[in-house]
Amino acid sequence: MSVMLLLIFGFAMRPTKGQLQYGYYDTTCPDAEEIARTALHLYFTTDLTSPASILRVSFHDCQVQGCDGSIMLESGNGITSELESGSNFGIRRLDIIDGVKATLEKACPNTVSCADIIAMAGREAVAFTGGPRINIPLGRRDSTFASAAEATASLPVATISVDQFIALFAGYGMTLSESVAILGAHTLGVGHCKSFANRLQAGSDPPLGPIFGAQLRTTCIGDGITNLAFVPNDLTNVVFDSQYFKDTNNGRGLFTIDAELPLDSRTALIEQTFANDEQAFFDAMISAYVKMTSSRVLTGDQGQIRQNCRMVNSS
Repeated sequence: MSVMLLLIFGFAMRPTKGQLQYGYYDTTCPDAEEIARTALHLYFTTDLTSPASILRVSFHDCQVQGCDGSIMLESGNGITSELESGSNFGIRRLDIIDGVKATLEKACPNTVSCADIIAMAGREAVAFTGGPRINIPLGRRDSTFASAAEATASLPVATISVDQFIALFAGYGMTLSESVAILGAHTLGVGHCKSFANRLQAGSDPPLGPIFGAQLRTTCIGDGITNLAFVPNDLTNVVFDSQYFKDTNNGRGLFTIDAELPLDSRTALIEQTFANDEQAFFDAMISAYVKMTSSRVLTGDQGQIRQNCRMVNSS
C-alpha cells in the first residue's frame, strides 16, 4: 500500500503512544535529530566548555521527576524553578536548549519536546568531545510542573558514598559497570571548590595525596572556598575519554565518590578496566545513557510539548 493511501486511511507510521521509539520523529519531523545535532555543534564550537555544562543539564533533568524538561521551567504559577535548589549550583547554558528549541519550532512547530532536546543535547555533548555516538529512543513529553524542593531531595549530594551511588543508579536499571560508566562523565568539566570542600579538611576520608592536595588547596583555600573557585575534573577536561579513570586510579579523584571508586572492592576492578580500556568505558556509557534518559519519562498523552521550554503552554 502506498504512503499516500496510508495517510488517507489515517494509519500511517505514527509514533506508538505510550513508549519511546528509535526514529520517533521519522514521519512528523524527519530531520529533527540532524537539525538538533547541527545547532548543538555550532554552540559547542563557539564555547568548548559548553558540552560539559549541557551533559550535566541532561543528568540533572533526568534525576528529578525523570527526563521531562522540568529543569527548564521558570518559577511562577505554582512552580518553583529547580535552579533555585542548591543542588543545581553551577548549572549553565540553558540558553543552548532554548536556541535548539527555537530552531526546531521553525522547522516543525509543536512537535519536538524540550525533554527530547535535552536528551539529544547530552548525547551530542558526548560525541562532540570525542566520546561514543549514542543512539537514543525519543518521544518524551514535557512536564507541566517543577519543584526546587524535589530537586534538592532527588539530586545526589557531592559527598555521596559508593553504597548510595550504587543504589541510586540501580533505580535506573543499571548494572554496576554502567553505574561506574555514568560517573565517568566527570571526565568533562570542572568541579567547584564548594563541592569538594570536605576533602580539603584535615583528616578527610579518603585522604588527598600531598601533591594533589596542595594543588587543590592553592586554588580553593586561597579563594576562601567561594562559589567562584573551581578546578578541572581531570587532566583532559574538555575531552570525553577515559582520563577520569586514569586520574582516580592514580589518587587524583576530586569528589568523595571519585576517590572511593578505586578503594571499594565492588568498583575497583571496573574502574581499573575502564582506565585501561577506553572502548569498554564507551560501551558501558552508551547503554547507561540510554537507560538513564529512558527512565520515568512522560509519553503518549502525558504532559505536553511545550512551545517555550521556560514555561507551560497557556490553555
